[in-house]
Amino acid sequence: MKPSHLKSLTRLYGRRYTEPGGYSLEQAKEITGLSLLLGRQIGLLINRQGRPEMVIVGDRDRIVIPELGRQRQTSGRLRGLRLLHTHLGAGGLSNEDLMDLVFLRLDSIAVLTVFPGGEPHLFQWAHLLPSNRSKNPYLISDMLPWDKNRTDFSAQIEALESELSRHSELLSASGKEKALLVSVAPHSQKKQAESLRELKDLLLTAGLVPAETLVQRVNAINPKHILGKGKLAELEVLALQSGASTLVYDCELTPAQMRNLAAITERKILDRTQVILDIFAQHATSREGKLQVELAQLDYTLPRLVGKNRALSRLAGGIGGRGPGETKLEMDRRRIQARRTRVHKELSKIRKQRKATRGRRSKAGLPIVALVGYTNAGKSTLLNTLTNSTIYTADKLFATLDPTNRRLRLAEGTEVILTDTVGFINYLPEYLRQAFMATLEELEAADILVQVADASHQEVENQCRAVLQILQDMQLHEIPRILALNKWDKTEPTTQLRLGNIFPEAIPISAIQVRTLEPLIRAIHRKLRVRSLS
Repeated sequence: MKPSHLKSLTRLYGRRYTEPGGYSLEQAKEITGLSLLLGRQIGLLINRQGRPEMVIVGDRDRIVIPELGRQRQTSGRLRGLRLLHTHLGAGGLSNEDLMDLVFLRLDSIAVLTVFPGGEPHLFQWAHLLPSNRSKNPYLISDMLPWDKNRTDFSAQIEALESELSRHSELLSASGKEKALLVSVAPHSQKKQAESLRELKDLLLTAGLVPAETLVQRVNAINPKHILGKGKLAELEVLALQSGASTLVYDCELTPAQMRNLAAITERKILDRTQVILDIFAQHATSREGKLQVELAQLDYTLPRLVGKNRALSRLAGGIGGRGPGETKLEMDRRRIQARRTRVHKELSKIRKQRKATRGRRSKAGLPIVALVGYTNAGKSTLLNTLTNSTIYTADKLFATLDPTNRRLRLAEGTEVILTDTVGFINYLPEYLRQAFMATLEELEAADILVQVADASHQEVENQCRAVLQILQDMQLHEIPRILALNKWDKTEPTTQLRLGNIFPEAIPISAIQVRTLEPLIRAIHRKLRVRSLS
């Protein structure tokens, strides 16, 4: 590029673009003339004071906007920059222009077309819409004569952000982050809706507020971005309109998908596995529980490390030093591998201790009755009521992570060990199943499994099936099992009749009402007698 051209481009920085329409007639002629002289598109990123913050020179057919940083990161706000650029031809805003508008959250995007002689020709602009009032997520103006444009961009953006703040509170009343839920799967819409309801419960437990949902049924998932570019743009606009700062995918994202999505949007990206890991991290209280959660987090994180990832601060320090020529990525990986080895060793010790404890119980001749079931079905509440204990309970998912053992006296003086265990969930991440093997091994020593199900939950049948599938996967399905339908007092009569037909051998109970538990205690006693005679 000639020095004279560079000098002309530099002069563009000295102008203010505050006139009606966003430019003066002289400024428009200067930009289009220079664009024709260079044979390239020229773009100006203009702030709200009317000053260019960046001049971009593209090629003949497109411009590429460089990394803009993460200013004005509040989820419900626009970037504070509008793009004015040229087109060397009669065409107006392209689909690529509109994608830049969406993904960069620009205040607006405008194009000046260039006549063959270098004169401005037509003008067109677009901005995002604050709500789903039309099929498109943005409003596009008609093509106007370049000298007839009188758009007041300052007033337009002020009104747009004001309406955005009305349609979507930047934070919920509780001050928690808002999340937009995304389901992309080949399953039926009914199955997707069921899974999303559970994901909402997970988010609430994790401390996020579900805002909106985007559901798409596909034959095959896009291996690069999960969604196509058009749906990703719709997702970005929906997040802006709802004030969601986090996108949560109802699946486990591959490392490549996570990186690709992070490169497109400035919002936080989470998948279902990360949400569950976060809940476990919040609820882990014992040394064992914390180790198991840490192991699962390390196994999840290791394949997702990339060159630009931040160091994991909780692992930095005391674990080796930087070798000659070693990159930050290599050091992070080495630290994680070293930490994994240490955690594995500590958990192995715990498994040996638990095995020894089970051996002592076996010698004492006390049968073991293990409570299993979907998370938040009421297992801990049932144990408290049966044994007059006060272990922690809460109406949230995965409130219990650590196994708890209590003695329970049955009929005729029979005593058993009653064990509370971590709850199950659909699509339980393999990281957690492996990490919690020390806890789940408690089930292998059980003489009887009492499967506790929440009869009042609308997905109780699916939850029962999911628990059975997990028990089969763990090869525990041959252990004698009793199904206890909890919260029977909160279940509608029609639902009670339906569940009675589906699960004729189930025992209806209310875990907080002692009088309803007698049939369950008798059933446990009968199962133990049958097992002792076999």
